[in-house]
Amino acid sequence: MASADLRAELECSVCLDIYTDPVNLKCGHNFCRVCIDCVLDTQGGSGGYSCPECREKFLDRPALQRNITLRNIVENFLSAQPDQEESGVFCTYCVDSTVPAVRSCLLCEVSLCDKHLRVHKKSPEHILCDPTLSMESRKCSVHKKILEYYCTEDNTCACMLCVIGGHKGHEMESLDEASEKKKETWRNVLQKLLTKREETEERVQSLQEHRRKVEEKAAGDTERVTALFKDLRRRLEDLEKRVLREISGRAERISISIRDLEIKKEELSRKMRHIEELCNMTDPLTVLQESDTGDLCDTEDGDNEDRERHEELLHDGGGLDVDGISHTLHTFSNIITEGNVSFYIQGAADILLDVNTANNKLHISDNRKIVSRSDRNQNRPETPERFQDYSQVLSSRSFSSGRHYWEVDVGGSDRWIVGMCYPSIDRRGGLQSVIGKNNKSWGLYRDSDKYWVRHDSKGILVPPNISSNRVRIDLDYEAGWISFYDLCDPIRHLHTFTTTFTEPLHAGICVGRGCVKICGGMRRGRRPEHSVGVIQ
Repeated sequence: MASADLRAELECSVCLDIYTDPVNLKCGHNFCRVCIDCVLDTQGGSGGYSCPECREKFLDRPALQRNITLRNIVENFLSAQPDQEESGVFCTYCVDSTVPAVRSCLLCEVSLCDKHLRVHKKSPEHILCDPTLSMESRKCSVHKKILEYYCTEDNTCACMLCVIGGHKGHEMESLDEASEKKKETWRNVLQKLLTKREETEERVQSLQEHRRKVEEKAAGDTERVTALFKDLRRRLEDLEKRVLREISGRAERISISIRDLEIKKEELSRKMRHIEELCNMTDPLTVLQESDTGDLCDTEDGDNEDRERHEELLHDGGGLDVDGISHTLHTFSNIITEGNVSFYIQGAADILLDVNTANNKLHISDNRKIVSRSDRNQNRPETPERFQDYSQVLSSRSFSSGRHYWEVDVGGSDRWIVGMCYPSIDRRGGLQSVIGKNNKSWGLYRDSDKYWVRHDSKGILVPPNISSNRVRIDLDYEAGWISFYDLCDPIRHLHTFTTTFTEPLHAGICVGRGCVKICGGMRRGRRPEHSVGVIQ
């Protein structure tokens, strides 16, 4: 192994220098004894210990095992790679050959090999240091004396003359003492950096794991979304063809009727001419011998049929819910324009009924999703929140932003109201407190076989052929839309109210007979199974 490669293997990962008194942990990683002791000291108050290299956790402070084999390898390496050769400093007195220096004397400004070091003066003023070529950097630039002290006030090294001169009265420390304090500071910084590196590595691993999960999920999501949009495009194309076919068919039906009427007009003109000829004849025998005139005059049945057909064509809307189609496409266009791709928005909690608002004629199920009209008074306390005159109840949750929908099963009742209302709706105002009978609520009504949508006491009759037992109420708070849908197949739009909302909105239910059940509610994002491919 090359020397540089071996040196890299013998470096402590904490101090990044050659191991000194190497020890190892249970995980097998080695450190200088002083380095790992410092790291474990700082981890003592964190509730556990870990290896700085692999971050293996230890409940108790791990015992340090001296690695004698590694220590011997380090010593052999250092003996084979003397610092003197690396430093490039040679003995000043060995003039006949270049002998590496082992020490330098700052007083004499010479470098010494082992031989000359043994005979060099040992008096205190002769300060020895590691071999160096820059001895001037170790002396005071003013007095040219050896730097022996450290001024803590000026944060600079000083010689003896500086101590009694410009730094007089300042707090002084020996270079060794000041150096140890600074090393301690750097050790603390090192530990903080180690901690930050561990935290960063944990975040990296966490994000890598999350990325793996996202990539796995993305494959399935991509397939589902691709299928959804493919189905959506197919349905839109089918809808376009059907609408265009219906539109062109209306004109074609009228053209056929016009052609039939023109033929009938010509037939009537022919009969009129024949009758006029008979009326102008002077020979009575010829007139009397003419075939029965019933065929010529009997047009009443045909006239009635033609009139009915004429009225039907004049009032024929083509069988299309143009308003519903327009609203659907307009909503879809807004979603695309705004870039509101929200397939991954999590569903919110289902709507629950607020018993504190329920009229005492209503029974609320334990799961707060079923409301039924009861013949027995529930004897709940009278509070300002409770509806007093009509059998109504509100949801506990309110909506003040976003797009939401909720669904109800109305098959258990033939008299009901479902809708949305402000919390400021009157709770004891007689008819004015009914959902839809005031300007604070919007509702869809059913009474026997008739259906209305109503707001501020203004009602609009909707087609009576609601074919399913489930109704959906859509809310787009920012757009100011409340829409009602019949959850048949395909879903049919009934009506949309447009306004500017000034308060949060609660779901509301009124039951005249039987029961109504909340099927579910969620924030828009993932479409419910029955509405895949149907634009909201």
